[in-house]
Amino acid sequence: MSDPSRRAAYGAEHDEASWRAGLRTGAPTLFGIAAWGLVVGVAMVKSGLNVPQALAMTLLVFAGSAQLASLPLIAAGAPIWVIFTTALVINLRFVIFSALLAPHFGHLPWRQRFFLGYVSGDLAVPLFLQRYPSDKPAVGKVSFLKGLVIPNWTTWQVGSIAGIFLGSAVPAEWGLGFAGTLAIICIMVPMVAGRAALCGVLVAGAVAVLTAALPYKLGLLAGVLAGMVSAMAVEELSGKRKDK
Repeated sequence: MSDPSRRAAYGAEHDEASWRAGLRTGAPTLFGIAAWGLVVGVAMVKSGLNVPQALAMTLLVFAGSAQLASLPLIAAGAPIWVIFTTALVINLRFVIFSALLAPHFGHLPWRQRFFLGYVSGDLAVPLFLQRYPSDKPAVGKVSFLKGLVIPNWTTWQVGSIAGIFLGSAVPAEWGLGFAGTLAIICIMVPMVAGRAALCGVLVAGAVAVLTAALPYKLGLLAGVLAGMVSAMAVEELSGKRKDK
């Protein structure tokens, strides 16, 4: 197979329809992404970083959870190895994401893989795999992923940079933790598709509230486990009904 044919077969060439499909798929999550980026941007400034430092962090790191976990350590003057280790552990999930995407994009040049890895976020992987569950060559794979991740990256940076410049104007009593919760809800709601997912969310929320008094925030862990089990049970029951 010639190089142009190989690139087309694997979807390495730009496909406008696939790019638009990726954009439409990820569009419902963009508001939540912007809100979450805004929260992280404000948090960076409130933690003591100056504007150039905060801008460098959001552009180079691009990992909201790791950024929020690192900020208290930075503010407390923790050793650099502690900060890096904390961020590394939190971002270990991206190793799994990379392993899931590798069969689809392992043939690409390393520079293109590096770029796609940098701009990819948590939501891109499940949304991409819903569209392309098989790693067989298909036209438009790269374009679809770019339609997911590039608007996501852009929206995050716009929200985060806005938060950085607005951080000094946001009163502390507004409660950034509550704003972060709202941002996560905005991201989560479009992902709740089907009875299994809805059941898992409802059970997880109910259990987390009922066990809120547990020490060490173990109620959150109990809620997550209960939600996962209930979602799997509903999925299994639904599958059995279809087989009948």
